[in-house]
Amino acid sequence: MTARKKTGGALGKGLDALIKSEESKAPEEVEKPKPLKKTARTKTPKPTPRLASSKTPAPDQTIQDVLLEVHKNPRISLWSARSAAVLRFLKKTRPEFSISKEASALIEAAVEDKYPDIWKLFADQEV
Repeated sequence: MTARKKTGGALGKGLDALIKSEESKAPEEVEKPKPLKKTARTKTPKPTPRLASSKTPAPDQTIQDVLLEVHKNPRISLWSARSAAVLRFLKKTRPEFSISKEASALIEAAVEDKYPDIWKLFADQEV
């Protein structure tokens, strides 16, 4: 006996069988977008920074929380395609070049320059 072919089966369609596009659905299967309900908009208050100026002292508890977090995980992540390209180029063209050491030195200098008051808070701490 021969098996009958099922119509509309997924066999032989590869990824198309898993990823169904709107075009492949039958007209009755295509869902119409539901109209959006209008809701009243309310303004969300913006949080105020804890260290608004150098005259406002930082709470000791916040400093301790930050130090504890930094001791657990001192890494930061950032996205910069151009910087990544430059640093990887230097790694491939200069012997013993360290992306991590260079990035740390650049970031520390920039952060110290931009936020000198906050930098001084942690200068006396063992970080």
